[in-house]
Formats: sequence, C-alpha cells, structure tokens
Amino acid sequence: MGRIIAVANQKGGVGKTTTAINLGAALAFLGKKVLLIDSDPQGNTTSGLGVADKDNLEQTFYELLLGECYIEEAMRTTNVPNLKLLPSNVHLAGAEIDLLGYDDREYLLKNILSNVNYLYDFIIIDCPPSLNMLTINALTAANSVLVPIQCEFYAMEGLSQLLHTIGLIQRGLNRNLEIEGIVFTMYDSRTNLSMEVVEEVKNHLNSTDKYKGINIYKSIIPRNVRLSEAPSHDLTIMEYDPKSKGATAYEDLAKEVIKKHQKK
Repeated sequence: MGRIIAVANQKGGVGKTTTAINLGAALAFLGKKVLLIDSDPQGNTTSGLGVADKDNLEQTFYELLLGECYIEEAMRTTNVPNLKLLPSNVHLAGAEIDLLGYDDREYLLKNILSNVNYLYDFIIIDCPPSLNMLTINALTAANSVLVPIQCEFYAMEGLSQLLHTIGLIQRGLNRNLEIEGIVFTMYDSRTNLSMEVVEEVKNHLNSTDKYKGINIYKSIIPRNVRLSEAPSHDLTIMEYDPKSKGATAYEDLAKEVIKKHQKK
C-alpha cells in the first residue's frame, strides 16, 4: 500500500507547492512510483509539471470528486519517469459548494484512493493554504502530514494553526493521521533570522508536551535561485538543474522520507 502524504500549511507562501512538486519528483528519480495530486484550485502544481493548458482540461481532480470521471481518466503522465499527476484548475474552487449535498463528502478522496494506492509507493497531496473541504478531504485520506515552514518571521503562527487543525481531524475524521514531519524551507544561511527561526520552532516543539517527538527533517531547503526559476520553465528542479543546491536538498529530503518508512 502506498504512503499517502498531505503537504499542508494554512499559512501561504511557505514553499508548500514547491515542496510537493520537488519531493514527488525526487522520490520518482530515486525509483519510487509516485502519484502527485493537485488539490489547490490555483493549479500551480499542475502548471509546474508542464500542463500549459490546465484551464482547458475536461477531466481533473474536480470532476473526479464529483464522480464525473474515473481516476484513470483524470490522471496524466509527466516528463518525470515514475511520476503521475492528478491535475486541477480554477474549476476546483467551486467544489466547496458543489459537494454540499454529498453524503460523507469528507471521505470522497479517501474512498477514491483506496482503489489505487497499492499501485504507488507514495501519493503526495498538495493542499490549499486554507482549511476547507479540499483540505479536509486530503487530511482524511492521508496517512501523514508534511509541514513546510519558511525560515521567516511569523513561521510559528502558521504551524500552531495547522497543528490545531490536525488535532481536530485526528479526533473527528482520521484517528490514524500522523505528523510526517516538519521541513524548513527558504533557508538563507547569510542571515541570522533563518537560524533563529529553526531554533525557535525546535524549542517550541520540545517545550510543549503534546508536540514532543514530532519529526523535524534534517534536510533544509535553501533559498535558491534555480529553485525559483524552475516553475517558469514548467520543470521540476530535478529536471531543470539536478546539480543545484535546491535539487540536492530535495533529494536528501526524499531519501529521509524513504528511510523513515523503510523502518516501519
């Protein structure tokens, strides 16, 4: 059975989509079979993987949730071997209203993935930066949540909100949901602020009983020009510049994720 990992943070601008795309690509480059699900109506994961005509797609994650197509019909192959994409576009923004009349609407994605997760080693879900029905579906379907935290001011604000949300999901919808771990992004070794944020988050987690033991990945994603350029070329960093610091960081993160689940 594939490991389903939701990449989530209710605070925007933390490198969530960048992490979903490039972690998925790095896992695929390491030989793992990966399905990447774009559950954000902005569709940045979709365009970031080279789908230029995303707004003209007839079968996407939106149609899948509404039961208007099968997952095999909505999935697309990518230029990255072993990596498949379940795309999204702006139509997904209407899902919140469209799903109001559906029974067990919180479990739609969970039920869909139960039929295909044996085909993949990892299923990565890029969540919207808000708590809505799409995020709830992702967290209900997931085995764990990977939390990107940017090394900037107010980092703790987004983390506290998300940990509260995860607690609510665990109590009400998915008691087996785990925190996959925290990964620091946009790290700038030239500034004291980045180092201070890392230490602040670690101290906060270690000093709070209910958060003790949360995994913090050793791999830290740097603020990297090549990493920023890759989406404009519709490429993952593993394709755009596999020798860059950004690519190395995501490959190291992927190896940590693989090692963690091999132990299990």
